[in-house]
Amino acid sequence: MTHVLLVVENVALARDHRLQKQALSLHAHGYRVTVICRSDPGNGRFPGIGLRTYRAPADGENKLGFLREYGYSFAMASWLAARVFLTDRFDAIQVSGTPDIYFALAAPFRLLRRPFVLDQRDLSPELYALRYGRRDGAMYRALCWLERRSYSAADEVITVNSALEETAYLRGGVPPGTVTVVGNGPRLDRTARRPPRPEFKQGKPLLCCWLGLMGPQDRVDVALRAIDHLIHVIGRTDCHFAFVGDGEARAPAQRLAAELGISDWVSFPGWADQDEAFTYLSTADAGLEPNIEEIVSPVKGMEYMAFGLPFVSFDLAQTRALAGDAAVYAPPGDVPRFAALIDELLSDPARRAELGRTGRRLIEERLAWERQEKAYLGVFERILAHPRRRGLVSRARARPHAPGEMV
Repeated sequence: MTHVLLVVENVALARDHRLQKQALSLHAHGYRVTVICRSDPGNGRFPGIGLRTYRAPADGENKLGFLREYGYSFAMASWLAARVFLTDRFDAIQVSGTPDIYFALAAPFRLLRRPFVLDQRDLSPELYALRYGRRDGAMYRALCWLERRSYSAADEVITVNSALEETAYLRGGVPPGTVTVVGNGPRLDRTARRPPRPEFKQGKPLLCCWLGLMGPQDRVDVALRAIDHLIHVIGRTDCHFAFVGDGEARAPAQRLAAELGISDWVSFPGWADQDEAFTYLSTADAGLEPNIEEIVSPVKGMEYMAFGLPFVSFDLAQTRALAGDAAVYAPPGDVPRFAALIDELLSDPARRAELGRTGRRLIEERLAWERQEKAYLGVFERILAHPRRRGLVSRARARPHAPGEMV
């Protein structure tokens, strides 16, 4: 039975819904799967998936902290990958970026003819620029170099949307036909509505939800400033706002909510397992997506849509391409307009229902994991049939190629 090793750095299997879908799809289609990730009590709830875990390091809060975090995780993952190969040899390896250092982990196995798949979810240089507000300096140049090395080393690249696909071709210079877009929509069989829990509304008639991992790039601060405007300027006080999730931005977000004087309307219940998170979505009246990055495909937006939940977002190309008429859009960065759209949506139950039906239909017809799974499995079918194809093609590459351009 073909054995695939999946490696992820910054999250446990129990908290990585994309990795769960990938692992379970491979397993369901006859592959043996081993996952290397951070330890978590919930990791063991995926029968049939082999696990090799390491104790999570402290999350980095500055550049030195990030280097320590990533260095430790890389060393542990490399050691575990070597142990897996020596005791139960795998046939292919997939790593999930970021950070773009795991091509080095895969390198010795490529020499042993084990193909390497890069699942590129985010762009490290862009995340660095968002966090530190600069696109220069030694660190930024190093991230760009590591990104190029990751693309160059991969036999196949998987991305979550067309913007990242274009980056892989134009900035990464990967050969034509070696990038596959695999969306990150929810599984239809997991998105049945749960019985609502009125206590989630904390005594208010209405509930808005934000759901996911809380990093600086997720811009929870923008959502909080919109809520501040909604309450203190527009005057709407009949809605509770639940920010369901955890991450390095959670504590700063709680402090900001207190500073803005909106703590009576906002809660941070922490990490929720999938069933509880989906119960929040089954109870809510609207969702919030305050991301302002053009290249991001809003996973939380697709989860809102799966539960017939309309949401407010900024008008970004990837968000609009996914959600269409299932969301309402403010000009990018326009916090007062974002707040006004929340107010308008909460005031119009009929429109909320219409947008919710549109979103659910898009999930069922186009975005659900069941519609993406074939493309994902096809990547492994190709590389295992021709494991050295990328290496032969890459030697012929003299410059980056645009999508569809012939070598």
